[in-house]
Amino acid sequence: MARKIVVTSGKGGVGKTTVAVNLSAQLARRGQRVILCDADFGLNNVDVAAGVEHLITYDIVDVIEGRCRAKQALVRHPTYGNLYLLTSSHSAPERYVSPQAVKVVLDALAPQFDFIFIDCPAGIDDGFHRAVATADEAIVVTTPHISALRDADKVITVLKSYQLNDLTAVVNMARGDLLLSRDSLSPTEISELLKIPLLGVLPEDYGIYQGEITQPHSAFRILANNLLTGKRKLYDVTRKYSGVFGNIRRVLKRNL
Repeated sequence: MARKIVVTSGKGGVGKTTVAVNLSAQLARRGQRVILCDADFGLNNVDVAAGVEHLITYDIVDVIEGRCRAKQALVRHPTYGNLYLLTSSHSAPERYVSPQAVKVVLDALAPQFDFIFIDCPAGIDDGFHRAVATADEAIVVTTPHISALRDADKVITVLKSYQLNDLTAVVNMARGDLLLSRDSLSPTEISELLKIPLLGVLPEDYGIYQGEITQPHSAFRILANNLLTGKRKLYDVTRKYSGVFGNIRRVLKRNL
């Protein structure tokens, strides 16, 4: 039976969809059968981030309204054969879809998969509740910025009312140079502030955010391993800024 995990955030622009796509790909790469469901009915772009937008025939609304079976709406990723995409309502973006309807579709698919990730719209509006009501676990993606952390804290408060099996955070776009100069909160401080454990830390690295999941960053491999094994190893975002050459990088980055 699949673990159903909603990937959410307090505010937009923190890399939530990037995390969902790359984490799904990494687990599929390890032999896990994975569905990534786009539950962001307003800004649905998981298919674009995964590079399969040209392969979409049906979406989840087609399944709910009986135009196809759930398996027919799944798009198999051409590189990661164990990764399947279930897109949101491209056919009828204005149509209301109930949390119960989405849950019925995913529950029907769950016995045949190991993980189902649900990419959730940012914030705590109706779309958030539709996505979370389907899940058993939640990953909250945030950046170290105060505004993102404040919004993440609000989301976590609401998530705790759902009595999920597990609730963790991923700190995205962490800058090692700022951590070493103590100009940014550390991952430990963020975990203490949000009062939930960290699943992983991802660096501010331009190469991560190019929508290319065939050459994954090692930080995502660590993140996937943590989710699969229950470990809490954190990627060291300060490593490239340590030592003589690291100090040069810090100076250059500060002057950009």
